[in-house]
Amino acid sequence: MSDTDRADTTSESTGGVASPGATAGAGTESGTAAPGTAAEPTGASAETVTNGAAGAPAGAETVTMRVWRGDQEGGDFTDYVMPAVEGEVVLDVIHRIQADDAPDLACRWNCKAGKCGSCSAEINGMPRLMCMTRMDTLPEDEPVTVAPMKTFPIIRDLVTDVSFNYEVAKTIPAFDPAPEPEGGYRMLQIDVERGQEFRKCIECFMCQDVCHVIRDHEDNKPKYAGPRFFIRFAELSMHPLDVNDRRELARQEGLGMCNITKCCTEVCPEHIKITDNGIIPMKERVVDAHYDPVAWLGRKILGRKKMTAEEAEAAG
Repeated sequence: MSDTDRADTTSESTGGVASPGATAGAGTESGTAAPGTAAEPTGASAETVTNGAAGAPAGAETVTMRVWRGDQEGGDFTDYVMPAVEGEVVLDVIHRIQADDAPDLACRWNCKAGKCGSCSAEINGMPRLMCMTRMDTLPEDEPVTVAPMKTFPIIRDLVTDVSFNYEVAKTIPAFDPAPEPEGGYRMLQIDVERGQEFRKCIECFMCQDVCHVIRDHEDNKPKYAGPRFFIRFAELSMHPLDVNDRRELARQEGLGMCNITKCCTEVCPEHIKITDNGIIPMKERVVDAHYDPVAWLGRKILGRKKMTAEEAEAAG
């Protein structure tokens, strides 16, 4: 989905008001700090808002939403006590907070069907899609903590500047097939299925958020593409019709820095086996290109050479 499609909206049924500071993926337009200057959500709020439960019937159950409020300069958590409604997801409750108690609460969302990847947040400390996290699956009698993704700079409240990912995407050469042969291109079904898994990515960037290589080490961002783009490298590398050799480019983009903890796989809402089917095979291809003596000998005999990162970019 394009950056423009990720526009910050608010459900008409809730009566909420969209925040002017919550433009999706447009940190420069929203006055956000540059990537790497995120204000980390910390601390517990002393403020509690209970207006949302004022109209609830006597004895009705309530839920406490502990939502981070602030911007790149800093902020804190605010508790909102809302009536519990059966069948809701976290995003529903956030919309009710916008409608009743905090019309200025900034929240990015779009499809509310788990397919656009816009509403990523950290719910009780775990990166999740707000639209796919049911309230009845969360611990009862405890506040539900909703915070912005830690890895990316905060624009406002739950909205972060994920433009880092779009800049990385620009550096990866596009699909580059050989000239179409007589009779057209041909592919085996197994090759189609291998790449199809990676194309399920909805670019929620939760794998990027949870990856400790950039989550805990801001200085790694300029030299580390991250899990989302490692599977993009793998998708193109495994395509039988693609002729571009991106292995050296993948190495320079930090593939070797991944220590395969599988955190990215655990949070993927599309259940893509990022580590097992993408990163590890890509690591093997890169190692073969650099250290395999048989491959080295074959290049010498055939007079071939490895494609450099610059040549791969130029070919794309």
